[in-house]
Amino acid sequence: MFRTRIAMMIAALFVMTSAAFAAPDRVALVIGMADYAAVSKLRNTSRDAQLISDKLTGIGFTVTTLVDRPRAEVLKAMADFSFRSETADLAMIYFAGHGVSVEGKNFLIPVDAKISSNADLFDQAIELDQLLATVDKARKMRIVVLDSCRNNPFGGGLTDDAGSGPRQVSAVTTDAQPAATAEAEASRGLAAAAGMSVPSPDRGTLVAYAARDGSTALDGNGANSPFATALAEKLVQPGLEISLMFRQVRDEVMKSTQNKQEPNTYGSLPGVPFYLAGTPEQFQELNASNPAEAWSKIRPDQEAQMLELAKAGDQRSLLGMAYIRLYPDSPSYNPTEGAEFLIKAVETGSPEAEFELARLYEKGIGVETDLKKAVELYNSAAAQNFPDAINEIGYFMFTGSLGFPMDQLGALEQFRRAADLGQPEAQFNVAGYIDHGFIPGAGSAEAAEYLYQGLRGGSEKALEALSNQSASFKRETRIALQAKLKDMGFYSGGLDGSFGKGTVKSLRKAFGLIE
Repeated sequence: MFRTRIAMMIAALFVMTSAAFAAPDRVALVIGMADYAAVSKLRNTSRDAQLISDKLTGIGFTVTTLVDRPRAEVLKAMADFSFRSETADLAMIYFAGHGVSVEGKNFLIPVDAKISSNADLFDQAIELDQLLATVDKARKMRIVVLDSCRNNPFGGGLTDDAGSGPRQVSAVTTDAQPAATAEAEASRGLAAAAGMSVPSPDRGTLVAYAARDGSTALDGNGANSPFATALAEKLVQPGLEISLMFRQVRDEVMKSTQNKQEPNTYGSLPGVPFYLAGTPEQFQELNASNPAEAWSKIRPDQEAQMLELAKAGDQRSLLGMAYIRLYPDSPSYNPTEGAEFLIKAVETGSPEAEFELARLYEKGIGVETDLKKAVELYNSAAAQNFPDAINEIGYFMFTGSLGFPMDQLGALEQFRRAADLGQPEAQFNVAGYIDHGFIPGAGSAEAAEYLYQGLRGGSEKALEALSNQSASFKRETRIALQAKLKDMGFYSGGLDGSFGKGTVKSLRKAFGLIE
């Protein structure tokens, strides 16, 4: 995704390792709340959580399961899970239990909650944004599944903070308790997640609701809810691309509930395909070093489904079809069509599509060369905090190319901006710039912090350089990194700046490797 950057005074730091380091790739936190102390108990949620936990474990996830646990225990588990998810490719949270919405904010209710006012929600419930923050640093993908739109545990209202009157709480009735009016129906369910806090666009986060915002999720008549049943079935299908999986879950739930319940998803996934289930051989075949190659390996039946979704304007399907058409070794190679898919994806607001289309205009692939248009698209993607575009602009500014005036200090700030958005290679590169004194006002502590974040984010470049070429960094930076590793529990040796076996072992642990 990135062009070769400045190979100057710090060229030694930019050596890419040829090894494919394996970190724990998929982790999940599964939470089921059913045996409520102060509000109506739920019938299927604990069984639903156990079902999803078993299915995820069966396809290779490392799963933490909590059933009917108090809020304090859940919050501790979330903190532990957040730390572990930093070295995972995918982090997933599944919550089954009561959920309510107040003034557009979504709250998940633990079994020990005793809530009578709006203030109680903040003190005793768990916000959706807390779940999003818990998975925020996973390396490739973040998923939060809310199977929590069942019934109204508070009887329709709460008092405000001063206790001066009722405050409407959006929740739902069960299938056994139909709403009395259309107005009541409109207030049901969780709020739309459109305003949720999410990471930068290429670090995709998806929130899946068991039922569309404002509507009811049914418990069903069997041992599990219709949503949990469909999700459990689709999770384990080998080689089913994750966005298509959620589409199929939606279709299955609508079919089994006679269109009474429609699951929905919010947010966006990154433009690379991802598969939850399959053999190691299948994963190796499907995963590739660049999005175009990876998408070209998708099964024909799924490509056909994506094409139909792309025709309907689905952003991720438009991106996937563009990548397939832009891969030279694909039988479907057609750069003109690829550019057309990207243009349509840009119209949906995709910064990734803007970035990829900018590259086509810059190189004249599938479109006529138009450097002005390329610059406009790079700038627009960067304005949406797309790290790849920010890095490219940094390169253009550093070299004075593509019509950008040469501004090396400005370029370094662009690189730092991309690093602060969590791009691990940018984090490593910025550490090198700081270490060599190229960024005014930043010292060894800042360099060490970027190196640590690069390791946690999966930068093989950082692991290789620090393990084998640590002398490329100043002693002060090496000592600061040892101190950071010690603070985080990875290192127990002395702070001497010497990267011997003990320090190298701690680097590997921080990266996510298990000795």
